[in-house]
Amino acid sequence: MQKEYKSITQENIEIGQIAEKSKRVTEQDVDMFAQTTGDMNPAHTDEEYAKNSIFKTKIAHGMLGAGLISATLGMDLPGPGTIYLGQELKFIHPIFFDDVIVAKVEVVNLIDKKKFIIAELHTTVVNQDGELLIDGKATVIPPKGE
Repeated sequence: MQKEYKSITQENIEIGQIAEKSKRVTEQDVDMFAQTTGDMNPAHTDEEYAKNSIFKTKIAHGMLGAGLISATLGMDLPGPGTIYLGQELKFIHPIFFDDVIVAKVEVVNLIDKKKFIIAELHTTVVNQDGELLIDGKATVIPPKGE
């Protein structure tokens, strides 16, 4: 029996729709991300090295924050079945360990390609203080309805 997934389909996606997903960033998250991707940059993995950086401590990978944007697109808006076409990102401020980050996606444009719709979404990540960490734009193809 196939599992049921809830998505915003091409037939019911609208400009102005918003979804958010939040996560506390832990040292374990950063270590697992480094192991998974092979990005062992000491700015993320070595406290002694990071003490001499501009941030004076280890920081999370910016792409970990971008991954929360991907999770929001893939699970919430538009949701399961979404085809990710592209992502523009600007890393504005670092993500520190124990920050609670919130990824937000908002539908800002819909392009009718006749056979399918392309949705453009404004994407952001902020921390628990509302500070903008990542700003960008995603383009996706929402799933088709039944």
